[in-house]
Amino acid sequence: MSLWKKTVYRSVCLSLALLVAITVFQRSLTPGQFLQGHSPSTLGSQKAQKQSGHLVNSFWKNTKEVDISTPTTSRGTQFWDVTTTNCSANVNLTQQAWFQGLEPHFRQFVLYRHCRYFPMLLSHPEKCRGNVYLLMVVKSVITQHDRREAIRQTWGREQEAAGRGQGAVRTLFLLGTASKQEERAHYQQLLAYEDRLYGDILQWDFLDSFFNLTLKEIHFLKWLDIFCPNVPFIFKGDDDVFVNPANLLEFLADRQPQEDLFVGDILQKARPIRRKDNKYYIPSALYSKTTYPPYAGGGGFLMAGGLARRLYHACNTLELYPIDDVFLGMCLEVLGVPPVAHEGFKTFGISRNRNSRMNKEPCFFRSMLVVHKLLPTELLAMWGLVHGNLTCSRRLQVL
Repeated sequence: MSLWKKTVYRSVCLSLALLVAITVFQRSLTPGQFLQGHSPSTLGSQKAQKQSGHLVNSFWKNTKEVDISTPTTSRGTQFWDVTTTNCSANVNLTQQAWFQGLEPHFRQFVLYRHCRYFPMLLSHPEKCRGNVYLLMVVKSVITQHDRREAIRQTWGREQEAAGRGQGAVRTLFLLGTASKQEERAHYQQLLAYEDRLYGDILQWDFLDSFFNLTLKEIHFLKWLDIFCPNVPFIFKGDDDVFVNPANLLEFLADRQPQEDLFVGDILQKARPIRRKDNKYYIPSALYSKTTYPPYAGGGGFLMAGGLARRLYHACNTLELYPIDDVFLGMCLEVLGVPPVAHEGFKTFGISRNRNSRMNKEPCFFRSMLVVHKLLPTELLAMWGLVHGNLTCSRRLQVL
């Protein structure tokens, strides 16, 4: 069966599972009854502690608790040390003039940004055991199983050896919980089934939202610091990018894990957006400087393992910022490490003109490391073209 057919088959199966689950739920069966009461091995029996006596924050957490267990994952003395969610608003800010001038969603962000870490729901520390050379880490959301499936069948396919005597290539997906309360229990059960099949999901008990992407960054860095002390290199990207693992490995061939390596599509002297109708709008009360520090477009970047662990400690010295890409740039600035631009990372597409033929030309994709942005069907089609009988007049030298 061809790669495309296999992926379509898996996606159809997951979609059918979703339809069956919704039908079962509508007939008053519980998610546990639908899955015959089984839960993945990474889910423990401890129920999440209900909040009481505190202002409940619907931005970070649902006001209605769902019974999702928190695991105690350990490797020797190493474990995720956050087991409950119990965070109250910083009400001392509410009387300050600058705070009262913020839009409601920014007020909520500021009130709760001291809530930095949340319990783990799914964890796979075994991914970093043994001789692992490159960890491929993908930001995703619970509803986008089709994107994860396409990645598993293409650039996220794991390798036991990266070549040239190097170790394995492993893949992980980073998730929070469903942002809509009515979806949370349903999708959580489907995600548990997906993780049982693949064993490649890290999930924390915070809502997946735009502002919470920064939480996803720091939670992964903390997880890496605990469970992956020796992984040499990490690629981190979105679930809608095309990645060429062979080119990543070729680029890393003469690099050392001890280097201050942080490479991607770097934005220099970017200005905070002050237009309120823009997704990336930032009020001057949250950031008063005229430019951001250099940072990598979040579609995908590559970093050395040693630097990643230093980043974790640097990020803990800063207040959380609503834009995750910029926040990592701020953490790099604390370390005095400038991110390095590379022409092979195209986080705005090969051409910023969306109608350009370059954005659909497989000969360009074959020479790149990372290209943003592709839907699952586009990723599968491009992967097939790039790894098929492709003849190009010349190969772009971007490595």
